[in-house]
Amino acid sequence: MKKDIHPSNYREVVFKDMSNDEIFITRSTVASKETIEVDGVTYPLVKLEITSASHPFFTGKQKLVDTAGRVDKFMSRYGNRNKKK
Repeated sequence: MKKDIHPSNYREVVFKDMSNDEIFITRSTVASKETIEVDGVTYPLVKLEITSASHPFFTGKQKLVDTAGRVDKFMSRYGNRNKKK
């Protein structure tokens, strides 16, 4: 393996899901200006909009799309064009 190709500044960082305030600690090299205290230890804080804790695919709480309404709207606009008068 090649030497000195990986970053040397790995440290523990807190990632916070802003949609549900879920936090998790992992090692990363990401830069952060904010900090947070968790269990008496201060960590750099990275705010995220969505994580596996809040994403609909992982939570199983997907929003249902009204496809029947869309089909009816399409048919009312374009469905009668081929009918002979």
